[in-house]
Amino acid sequence: DKLKNLLELLPEHDLPEDLKSKHCKRCVVVGSGGILHGLELGRLLNQFDIVIRLNDAPVQGYTDHVGDKTTIRMTYPEGAPRSEHEYPPASLFVAVLFKSVDFSWLQAMVKNETL
Repeated sequence: DKLKNLLELLPEHDLPEDLKSKHCKRCVVVGSGGILHGLELGRLLNQFDIVIRLNDAPVQGYTDHVGDKTTIRMTYPEGAPRSEHEYPPASLFVAVLFKSVDFSWLQAMVKNETL
């Protein structure tokens, strides 16, 4: 019931046109564990059609190692950027909800309430 009520609050949106038009021939998922540090794979990672980044791992200051392209950022609500300036305009943010408190967080965001 909680999920159903929450979904009714959300506006219907489709994927952004630039993302829908991609054929996703080569995709890469970049985690936040730091394993890429020192490998200088940034240029290679930027060549992928879609770069999916997990959690809120930093990109700035590490672009030689992790690249700077972000097509999709997926994270739990507690890892969501706190400032609108931290959301690159050309990327899609995906909140991964699975705990009850995550749904409360999303409802507070949609209704502009304090959690």
